[in-house]
Amino acid sequence: MDGFLQWLDKIIVWYNDYIGGYAVLFMLIPTGIYFIIKLRFLNVWALPHAIKVVAGKYDKKGDEGDVNHFKALTTALSATVGTGNIVGVSLAIYFGGPGAVFWMWVTGFLGMILKYTECTLSHKYRSFKSDGTVAGGPMYYMEKGLKEKLGKGAKILALIFAGATVIASMGTGNMAQANSISNAFHHTYGIENWITGVILSGLTLIIVIGGLKRIAEVTSLLVPFMAALYIISAMVVIGANYQNIPHTFYIIIHDAFTGTAATGGFIGSTFIMTMLWGVRRGLFSNEAGQGSAPIAHAAAKTEYPAREGLVASLEPLIDTLIICTLTALLIIDTDAWKSGIQGVGMTVTAMDSGLTRLGLPDIGNHIVTLGLFLFAFSTIIAWSYYGATASVYLFGEKSTKKYQFVFGIFVFLGSVWGLDLVWHFVDMAITFMAIPNLIALLLLAPVVMKETKYYFENVKYK
Repeated sequence: MDGFLQWLDKIIVWYNDYIGGYAVLFMLIPTGIYFIIKLRFLNVWALPHAIKVVAGKYDKKGDEGDVNHFKALTTALSATVGTGNIVGVSLAIYFGGPGAVFWMWVTGFLGMILKYTECTLSHKYRSFKSDGTVAGGPMYYMEKGLKEKLGKGAKILALIFAGATVIASMGTGNMAQANSISNAFHHTYGIENWITGVILSGLTLIIVIGGLKRIAEVTSLLVPFMAALYIISAMVVIGANYQNIPHTFYIIIHDAFTGTAATGGFIGSTFIMTMLWGVRRGLFSNEAGQGSAPIAHAAAKTEYPAREGLVASLEPLIDTLIICTLTALLIIDTDAWKSGIQGVGMTVTAMDSGLTRLGLPDIGNHIVTLGLFLFAFSTIIAWSYYGATASVYLFGEKSTKKYQFVFGIFVFLGSVWGLDLVWHFVDMAITFMAIPNLIALLLLAPVVMKETKYYFENVKYK
């Protein structure tokens, strides 16, 4: 079995290094720049209005959908605010150096406009299942929106994306999260990975069988709490080392274009590797352009697609530009990035050393472990909905229970598999979703422009 996994890992690494990674890199950034220009930096000037929408100012009881704007946002955020914010940032810095954080910022800023675009389209082309609940996502806007342009090709593209979503749900939203949780509990409390895997699988199945409404109820409680806990703790450590902040930003920006020389436990990185790892982990963190969040936002109660697109644009701001930045500052300010520790251990070391200097020893590891558990577990249950929706598109509504059972098994597998294989699989799965989705976004750009113009000229304050 070990020999097979090593062989599989080599194939996946080859694909990521020579095909998938560069394909996403050279599609994601240009597509984001294109929409930034076409929409005239909408993610900046429309930000105040987007916040008002999330706050419920425009909620209406009679609107069709499953959840309100806030719950749609927290469900999608629970899928994006996960291990990418704790483990993903540390891996980006481990392999790409501090400069990788700059490219995560670029991905996050462009991600705001990409989230707006894909979630606007998802809401516009959503469908309703036989029980009255919503089914939406890129596969629906590919099939419906591109039918005239691509003919049968639209359905084929939609099937490819839906299949990729099922695969990614097992990796991005499942194994990577479960793996990080089990490793964190083993690192902090000495709990065997298989024990964590069994418990996680059981908890996951209990929640996901209840469908989106139960998932939304859980995530709307978990997301604010877990974000506040982690943000406050990180800010305390960063604030205690405030004199290092200007130099940290200098290192990040300088190394983004020059690479990073070997130092301490860090092996060094070239410019292209710095950029590649920043984009990879940035995309994993906020999922902009990947096409996952549109599945959740399609269920929002509103008759205006652009309004839900604005709500979605807040995700990369919260996820990457705020929470990931705090993790990066935490790691770089405390010099934990030079430790040579890979994965969650780097973030644990940073938090623990920072709080120890403040006279609070042996607390940081518990905060990171608890934060990681809440982040990652909420991601698991949110991604179960994404994968189930794609499964319904591919195989019909009766496939949901079977999918959920298999999903539970993969939670266990992710808990016990090695770190490298899991993350390599995650990178591969992301490209399978992002490439067809970015193609669809470009082809449907005129629809986005039309919806945006209609909303801001006719119904913005209704």
